[in-house]
Amino acid sequence: MTTDIETLAPDTAPHTGPADPEAERILAATVMAQPRLVDDLAAEGFDPADISDERLRMIWYAVEDLAPHLTSGDIRWEAVARKLDAWHAEGRMATRPLTALQLSELYNQAMPGAAGYWADRVARIAVAARAAALGTTMRLKATSPAFDPDTDVPAFQAEIDHLVRPTSVSQAATIGELLPAALERAITPPKQEHRIPTGIVDLDALLSGGWAPGQLVVIGARPAMGKTTLATGFARAAAVTHRITTYFVSLEMSRDELANTVLCGEAKIALHHLKRGVVSNEDMARAALKLPAIGDAPLIIDDNPHVTLASLRAIVRSMVRTQNLRLLIVDYLQLMQAPRAESRQVAVSMISRGLKLLAKEFGITVVVLAQLNRGPEQRHEKTPMVADLRESGSIEQDADIVILLHREDAYEAETARAGEADLIVGKHRGGPRGTVTVAAQLHYSRFVDMAET
Repeated sequence: MTTDIETLAPDTAPHTGPADPEAERILAATVMAQPRLVDDLAAEGFDPADISDERLRMIWYAVEDLAPHLTSGDIRWEAVARKLDAWHAEGRMATRPLTALQLSELYNQAMPGAAGYWADRVARIAVAARAAALGTTMRLKATSPAFDPDTDVPAFQAEIDHLVRPTSVSQAATIGELLPAALERAITPPKQEHRIPTGIVDLDALLSGGWAPGQLVVIGARPAMGKTTLATGFARAAAVTHRITTYFVSLEMSRDELANTVLCGEAKIALHHLKRGVVSNEDMARAALKLPAIGDAPLIIDDNPHVTLASLRAIVRSMVRTQNLRLLIVDYLQLMQAPRAESRQVAVSMISRGLKLLAKEFGITVVVLAQLNRGPEQRHEKTPMVADLRESGSIEQDADIVILLHREDAYEAETARAGEADLIVGKHRGGPRGTVTVAAQLHYSRFVDMAET
């Protein structure tokens, strides 16, 4: 009976799609000859799950398991054979492992000096295999009567994005290596091009220039406080004033209503006049001066009420690549289509975590509006707290910044602070907290700096 490893019958474990048997054999032989390579290749991002032949894949795992317990430089095939036989007897390995004689012949094919090359070949063909499998899945789903383009297409996009596994190369560094950059940051103010101005001077000062890439910002308020108006102001500051591409996802208001809000806020037109169609000639003249800047602003408004994390991620991915998207605003969190979960709180946790990962992965700022519970209304002191966020645990945990919008005149019409609003920065990861007071010009659909009044 021949024992040539190249003439062995194929792995009996189910496997379809492309494979590179030669690269897999040489890689398995190489890690047997040089066990330290299992750590070296893993540090460079190689995943042994990419080895399609279970017999060869289990050799890698056996070497990985044996390596810490041996003092010699090499792991001989006898030790690997014993380990694989034990795993097969225990049921941990479905396929019958290679014999000791087959392992000895395999051992002679080791190429330690080219381990990275063979690992790369295995990884590349594994991507092709996953792509082929995904293509089959997509075809079957697309031809099924249950096909739903609103959910299945974003799911396909997410799977395509993950065909290439993210690298796990270590980003570790000694503190000595990190200190020079830290000292440089200590004397170098953040560049404005790395920040997104909020449009409110005091808030920008508190936030070191505005929103930063990768941040999840939560704007919390009770209903009718003006949080959509505030968010629209942030969008106007970014897109109209600073020409920063902004994507506004509205789950509550229509595109037309938001267009009204943007126009009124920029041109100082009374919203109730616009709704009644009685805007004066003077106001229209002022609007005409603003129209070029508003019309050319990179502000995209989407009022699709069926937004999911998967569909949002697909859109953001495309816009980052094609339009240099930097700011995403979602109005509001509790209206997003929730993933299936055992409870509403768990579903909201999944949404908030997904939005944070979205900000971090694509290097954008995500501003999401959120409802507060009835806590402020049940207290003598109506000022909201971070703990008042509905389903607050996960939202507070995931957010880098939490801003609570409060207006005293919403509770007490005769207050001396009528027409004022407080932006309470209740959480600011890595920065100071504080309260910024602004003028609430809600008839113009905007909040502005007190100095402007």
